[in-house]
Parts: sequence; structure tokens; C-alpha cells
Amino acid sequence: MKNKVISFIWQRKIFLASLIFLFLLGFFGFRFFAAKKQPKIQTTTVKRKDIGLVISASGEIKSEEEATLRFQTSGQLAWVGVKKGDKVKKWQAVASINIKELEKTLHQELLDYMNERWDYEQTNLDTYKDAALSETIRRAKEKAQFDLDRTVLDVEIADIALKYSTLVSPIDGIVTEITCPYPGTNVYFVSDKIVITSPEKLYFSASIDEIDIAKIKTGQQASLLLDAYPDEQISTSVHEVDFTATTTSGGGTAFNIKFLLPPNTENEKFKLGMNGDVEVFVEERKDVLSVPVTVVSEGEENGTYVWVLKDNTPVVKPVTTGISDDINIEIVNGLGEGELIITSGFKELEKLKEKKK
Repeated sequence: MKNKVISFIWQRKIFLASLIFLFLLGFFGFRFFAAKKQPKIQTTTVKRKDIGLVISASGEIKSEEEATLRFQTSGQLAWVGVKKGDKVKKWQAVASINIKELEKTLHQELLDYMNERWDYEQTNLDTYKDAALSETIRRAKEKAQFDLDRTVLDVEIADIALKYSTLVSPIDGIVTEITCPYPGTNVYFVSDKIVITSPEKLYFSASIDEIDIAKIKTGQQASLLLDAYPDEQISTSVHEVDFTATTTSGGGTAFNIKFLLPPNTENEKFKLGMNGDVEVFVEERKDVLSVPVTVVSEGEENGTYVWVLKDNTPVVKPVTTGISDDINIEIVNGLGEGELIITSGFKELEKLKEKKK
């Protein structure tokens, strides 16, 4: 009997122990899985900062003063006095075509002119001065006048071609392109050219999308970073905004903006065609409440909002925002300085918000 009592007590103890074990297992298991479902979040505080609205664009260096020289007629190239990269002075001769052929052409045009002049004078003999001119005679006189005028123009054109048989640079600059570098070859006035660019009149040209163009004004300060000098920030300003739009490679609409460059005196460090990026400082707000751009969300229900941590509980809080510098965004209304905002785990928080609905 005694053994049965002891056995019963042990069975009861084992049963109670099992119940306690299962209770503890369920309690801690629930705590474990509940904690696992809670999103891992990080926080920061609302701070006061200086925020500047910046518009960025890419572009290249161009020249404000550039001359494209072409011959007035085709012909054989007699001599070339420059090559690509050479510096030239204003009014310096750079190339010439063979003038012998041009002189022959002018002589031929003069002979044609003398012939037409003789025909014209024959048509206007004194015997017709006082006579009643018939329609045939009148037309003959007009044709003779037209032919004479044409030959005069031919002579003038040939004379101009002879005078401009030598190309002369109208500016100080550098030869940046030459399509006819070899004497003795034939040149064509339509396609062949010598391009001279002034290194003292360089500027940076960038295209601004039409969405942002209303914010750009002449005189605004900007910062330029050229690919050739990645560690050197160049201070510049908006010098000119094109009135006419251009079409981008993607089919969009943009406007070309001209930015001034410092004097190009240091071994001509700025060169035609250098690429770079420019940032225009459109607007600046000092000592304003701000949060990271990444924490601000938008939705149909709450509009613009952020997640804040209130009593250790994530809460949605609508806000009104201002300007942004792509890192921080101004908070105009909705948050106070030092308030704790959530900076991570937004997907999990959004899922929890949906479940509570």
C-alpha cells in the first residue's frame, strides 16, 4: 500500500513538472516567435541643418569664339602653313590654293564680258535712238542688258575668288580642326575647312531639363567638377540661359546653360571638349528642421509621412516637407527637434500597418 502511495505521488510530481515545462516552453516560444516577427529598426533624431536645393547637370567645355575658314572656290591646295594644335595670330595667313587657275578663270570671264559688251553696244546703235522700237527690238535690248549684267557678276565672282585664295585667321587662337593638311591635293569649298578656336573664350555648357529650367537664373553660383580634375572643385556661375530649347538624345526637352570659367592661363588647363558635372545652388535654407530623405514616404491615406517611435511603438506621423539636397529634406510641419524617427525596417512596418486595418 505504501509503495502505491509513493508511486502515485511521483506520478503527480512528474505530471506537474511536465505541465510547468510545457507552460514555460509555450511562454518562451511565444516570446521568441513574437520577437522574431517584430521588425528590426534603427532610429535617429530630428536635427537642425543648413539645406541647399541643388540642380545637377552634365556637359562639356566649348568656346565662345570660333572661326571656320573655307575657300570661296574649289581648287588645288598650294600651301598649308599650320597643323592641328598650332597657335595662330589674328590676320595670319594659314593656307592658299593655286592662283594660276583662278587668274585664268578671271581672264576668261573678262573676255566674255568684253564680248557681251560689244554685243550690247551693237544692239544700242544710234540708228535706233529716235526710231519707234518694235517689240522684237525692245526684247533684244533687254536680253543684251541681262547678258551683260551676268558677265559682270561672273567677273566679280572670279575676282573675289582670286582675292580670297588665301585663308586668313580673323582671331587669335588654336587650330582645332583641319581637313586639308596636304599641299597638292584638291580642296572643295563645300566640305574642306580649317577651324580656329580661341582658348581665352572657353565656357562650360550643360543642358538643364525643362522641368527645372524655371529655377535657373543668371548669376546663380555653381560648382563645377571636370573629369580631368576630379579633386578640384571649380567655382563658377550661370552666365547665360538659352532662349531656344534643344532635344535630348532621349527625346526630351532641355535648355543649354553657359557657365563662366576662370582665366585659362595655367598651361591652358581647360581644353575644348572636356567633360564634367555642374551643380547649381538654386536655394538655401539655414538652421531648419531636417530628416534623411530616405525616411520620408508617401501614400494615398496619410499623404507625406514618416515613422516615429512613440513609447517604444512605431507610429505613422504626417509631415509637410520643404526643399531637399538629395541627402536631407526640410521638415516644415509635423515634427519637433529631437523627436525620434525610424530609419529602417519600413517594409515590415508597412505590413504590420496593413494587418491592423
